[in-house]
Amino acid sequence: MGNLFVEYPKCSTCKKAKQWLFDHNVAFEDRDIKEQNPTEEELKGWHERSGLDIKRFFNTSGMLYKEMKLKDRLPEMPLEEKYSLLATDGMLVKRPILVTEKGITTGFKPEEWEKLI
Repeated sequence: MGNLFVEYPKCSTCKKAKQWLFDHNVAFEDRDIKEQNPTEEELKGWHERSGLDIKRFFNTSGMLYKEMKLKDRLPEMPLEEKYSLLATDGMLVKRPILVTEKGITTGFKPEEWEKLI
């Protein structure tokens, strides 16, 4: 299994993260989250492997998150429903996502990424 970099190409944070991967000579498969949104199964697997709170997989600063009033709805929502919701639209998903053999993380924090490569 290789490294997977899930991004939204217009996102400035994703661009910085991608440059970081190039600067560190990390080989990866690049995936546009708008073109190929993660499936429920992928999200569930990534969430379980990551050890992160499911909220870290939501793009909490995105317009869609705000329009859907998810800040108020998420705490009461069953986990399976959260996976389904995330799988409906890539704009709901926090990006970039880095998936490696060592683990998974969302967002771009170089110190977290260094542990995964």
